[in-house]
This record gives sequence, C-alpha cells and structure tokens, in this order.
Amino acid sequence: MMTGGCFCGQVRYEALGTPFNATVCHCSDCRRVAGSPFVAWFSVAPAEFRFVSGEPKRFASSAKAMRSFCPDCGTPLTFQHNDFPAEIDITTCSLDNPELVPPQDHVRTNRRLSWLRLADGLKEYPGTRSAG
Repeated sequence: MMTGGCFCGQVRYEALGTPFNATVCHCSDCRRVAGSPFVAWFSVAPAEFRFVSGEPKRFASSAKAMRSFCPDCGTPLTFQHNDFPAEIDITTCSLDNPELVPPQDHVRTNRRLSWLRLADGLKEYPGTRSAG
C-alpha cells in the first residue's frame, strides 16, 4: 500500500495495487494547475484508491476531466478523465515516498516549455502514449 496526501496534512489517501502509467506530463493544464514546468503522475484502478482523511475539493478542468486538490493548501492530488474510467491518476510527489513510483516516460512533450531540457533518457511522446 502507498500513502500520501497534501502539504498541510489535511487530506490523506491510500493507493493499493500496482501503479501503472507512471509518467511526467508537460501539458499546459498540468503546468498551470501545479505552477510547475511539468507534473509527475501515476495511475491505479479507482477501486484501489481512497481518501482516508479530509475531503479534497474537486473541479472540472475541462469538459471531460475532474481534478482534486486540498482546499486548505492547494496541493494537486488526483486527475480523472471520463474517457478512462478504469484509472485515477495521482500526483507522484504527493506520495509520502515518491521514490516508490519513478516515471517511465514523458507525455505531451510537444507542449514542453522551450527552456526545459530533458536528459533522463526516458521515452518521450509528443502527445499521449496512444497518439505517439
């Protein structure tokens, strides 16, 4: 089991099972929500994830996507897309131990900031994995 939560400790979660889709996303939505040049995510099945204390605030960041964050400190926590109901994405660095789920690739690198240079050797997808 993996545990994590927000910066202030108000919202805590548990994630069970084997993580998949461990990635670093470079899309403008992720950047703006996190105030960062990219965001590391991993997925688990929704049945393998639960909030154990506190209640995150949720908002629709697009017509098909819902994000959650701590209403007190603002830490981004989860992302769910209507087209992928079998997964919930969790911000890797909200884990108590982010080393448990290292990224396997980069997605949406066609949106990467021009001043950011990647040197980790991970596979890069200009869009999503399925789109290449």
